[in-house]
Amino acid sequence: MAHQPQIKIPATYIRGGTSKGVFFRLQDLPERCQVPGAARDALFMRVIGSPDPYSAHIDGMGGATSSTSKCVILSRSARPDHDVDYLYGQVSIDKAFVDWSGNCGNLSTAAGAFAIHAGLVDPARIPDNGVCVVRIWQANIGKTIIAHVPVANGQVQETGDFELDGVTFPAAEIVLEFLDPSDDGEDGGAMFPTGKLIDDLEVPGVGTLKATMIAAGIPTVFVNAADIGYTGTELREAINTDPAALAKFEAIRVAGALRMGLIKTPEEAATRQHTPKIAFVAPPADYTASSGKQIKAEEIDLLVRALSMGKLHHAMMGTAAVAIGTAAAVPGTLVNLAAGGGERQAVRFGHPSGTLRVGAEAQQVDGQWTVTRAVMSRSARVLMEGWVRVPGEVI
Repeated sequence: MAHQPQIKIPATYIRGGTSKGVFFRLQDLPERCQVPGAARDALFMRVIGSPDPYSAHIDGMGGATSSTSKCVILSRSARPDHDVDYLYGQVSIDKAFVDWSGNCGNLSTAAGAFAIHAGLVDPARIPDNGVCVVRIWQANIGKTIIAHVPVANGQVQETGDFELDGVTFPAAEIVLEFLDPSDDGEDGGAMFPTGKLIDDLEVPGVGTLKATMIAAGIPTVFVNAADIGYTGTELREAINTDPAALAKFEAIRVAGALRMGLIKTPEEAATRQHTPKIAFVAPPADYTASSGKQIKAEEIDLLVRALSMGKLHHAMMGTAAVAIGTAAAVPGTLVNLAAGGGERQAVRFGHPSGTLRVGAEAQQVDGQWTVTRAVMSRSARVLMEGWVRVPGEVI
């Protein structure tokens, strides 16, 4: 039986924030994959090594976690005042699909750096030394992200002394601005899709929970840790090794997705694993991070733990951090109350790997809450560049 040889495609493997993924220029993809559809999805799944019933990604570039099963496409933007279009695919680990329903905030950092690396930013806009402002159109959700990327000798500066909890080594700081992240971009909906800061969310098999459901950065459902039997100091092992706990969180996610209007039937949730996110919050408390670092209650405003693709995240998703910062800025949400209530423009929260600070500017306009921008610092580093290879019959 004849088999097609492997094909090779230019690609770059990049860490962005606490995630990493395989980055492509649109023009480098096979022609059939330059447009949305089955061929593109098949390519990305094979690049990552999915679907993998062993959940190991031995035969692919993925790392068998939600943080490492990602592909990104960048291209020059035709939109005014934007440099690049950034499209993000979250590849399922054990199922055959790619979720295009949201953004990755961590890889937004890498998108800014890759845009310069890949020659997609006008050279006239890149200083010899200083900061290059990369204007990114996030195509999944229809939002603008501004990445402030440090440049040295005309190239992206990747090394530095900025430390990010959840990342082992220091690197250069990249400041991200998420502009007008008040809705998920799919239907232009309100920041609080139900119209309430706190809802009574009925979850089959679990009960009725107080919940703040927000569409900012990424659709997110927040619940109180105490209401579901947790303290907010849990690490991954406490949740991810407990099938009953994971099933409970998935039930909350499905109920929240229905209530937010993201899906019409519970069955649709199976093909929309990336959104909404589920997070639980608690007031500050001392705890030991996964690295062994001691986090003191007085160092943080609140505790947050969040799930991505059905598992507790080892740190915090960048888009969920936007949701946290935004919800914290709105008096009366569960996030705001866990942080002590009142008005605030920034919050520092504790997550499994340490702490993160995110700022947000929220205001009421005609009775509706909106946020003009959210700001946080991350870092990015190219890990490898060259070609990724996939069997020819894949596409």
